[in-house]
Amino acid sequence: MRNLFNFLIRYSVLFLFLFLEIISFTLIVKNQGYQKSVFLSSSNSVVSEMYEWSNGVVEFFKLRAANDNLSEENTALKNQVIQLQNQLETLKPRVKDSIRFQIPPEMEYRFIAAKVINCSTNKLQNSITLNKGSRDGVQPDMGVVSDEGVVGIVKVVNEKNSVVIPILNPRIEINCKFKRTNYTGPLKWEGEDYRYANLNDIARHVELALGDTIITSGFTSTFPEGIPVGYIEDFKIKESDAYYKIKVKLAVNFRTLSHVKVINYLNYKEQKDLEKKAEE
Repeated sequence: MRNLFNFLIRYSVLFLFLFLEIISFTLIVKNQGYQKSVFLSSSNSVVSEMYEWSNGVVEFFKLRAANDNLSEENTALKNQVIQLQNQLETLKPRVKDSIRFQIPPEMEYRFIAAKVINCSTNKLQNSITLNKGSRDGVQPDMGVVSDEGVVGIVKVVNEKNSVVIPILNPRIEINCKFKRTNYTGPLKWEGEDYRYANLNDIARHVELALGDTIITSGFTSTFPEGIPVGYIEDFKIKESDAYYKIKVKLAVNFRTLSHVKVINYLNYKEQKDLEKKAEE
């Protein structure tokens, strides 16, 4: 209390000045028509600016909810498209004169919409955390994509969340191919720029061009064929080299990643069990 009194006494002159200024301003506004109109006009302008700012804040938070809803709806529509494509496939006989129609196993998958709640891009071994887990159907080894292209592979899952190893992690390689020539090779990130990765094992006789599109090969059960991975940014080869050094600009911007889709390949377990038996 003593400190409060000392503070008031110390700045009493300033407080008295402000008090008198407020009284003077009030008298001028009340007794002078022109000043009153200017004050009302200015105050209305300030209030309108404040309302506009507050509405902008409210709309911003509504926009986040709208984006979540759009992601869910987009995923549902993609699943319907896949279902319709599979129904069309059943109308095509697999063998001449066959009356049995089947859906190709590599087309039996569906998407699970998820939101990114944590994502790192500046580490050697980056990771992404999603807001979907086992109760939503997410399981380890499922592929993860966005509307732009390939994101990564699910590593661990609990009931509510899952952690994805993205392309920006040297622990995984994505089997890719050139959209133009179908030549395949593994894509791996070397721990440098989050925007680029390297495509390896491409022999020197393969015809390349800047801007060539790189897509998933479909050789694994993690990703269907044809999902965008990136584009050739640069490539080099020496006279003594057998393989190109290819720099790929990734299709996904991991710094702005917010919504993804987890790929649930319905025949995953059956395919893995068969491949395991073949290895034994």
